Amino acid sequence: MYAGLKTHMKNKQTRQALRSPSGATRNKSSNRPVNIQGARNQYTRYTELARAEALNGNSVEAENYYQHAEHYYRCAAAERTTPAGS
Repeated sequence: MYAGLKTHMKNKQTRQALRSPSGATRNKSSNRPVNIQGARNQYTRYTELARAEALNGNSVEAENYYQHAEHYYRCAAAERTTPAGS
């Protein structure tokens, strides 16, 4: 029990160290522009992997790949709708 408490306190200290002076936690993602071509390539890649898994009868892995593909689709779509220079 004591070891678990020490781990909890260490995790709490780590979370506190990641807080900014305003108290908000840091976001690990950046605000860098998305490489649309890279996002399209990843979308195509994961869609192909999903189709292959679906054809092999592995619906769980296919769904996983479809979710990855959707992420890259949304990245590319968001970048297309963002005004240039933003």
